[in-house]
Amino acid sequence: MDESSKINFGLLKGNPTEKQGKMAYSDFTLKKVKSDFNLKTIENLSLFSDLKESEISDYLEKTLKRNVPLALSINTEKARSELIIINILLEVKEKLSEKISLFSGIDFNVDKEHGLTGFCDYIISNSPEQLYLDVPVIAIVEAKNENIISGIGQCIA
Repeated sequence: MDESSKINFGLLKGNPTEKQGKMAYSDFTLKKVKSDFNLKTIENLSLFSDLKESEISDYLEKTLKRNVPLALSINTEKARSELIIINILLEVKEKLSEKISLFSGIDFNVDKEHGLTGFCDYIISNSPEQLYLDVPVIAIVEAKNENIISGIGQCIA
């Protein structure tokens, strides 16, 4: 297998090798993505080890202190999304405002032929263009049933 078809903690390179029917991103499993798109995983635990820590704003700290217990008590994806995740993403957007764009609740139809269509809760683009989604992107995927491994296939797709 060549370098172009490896996954490095969700960094995807490679080309699909077979046609897929219509699927939601959440229908993809890690095994299916690896098989259908001829990918290989590389478990690199030090991928982000050189990143500098970033201080959070007082506003985010207070917001999370207030919202996290409520989100955990409600215990729904919607509550976690509205009370926790969006506040963190807005902080990232503010810190990198001239470099990224943030999208919420949009269709992300990349390749219908290969089943890469569907709704994404949040997408960050490495482009300041906020009027339309531009590449490259980071899709934000919730861990299903608090199990990160079960969401990896969806994230890679």
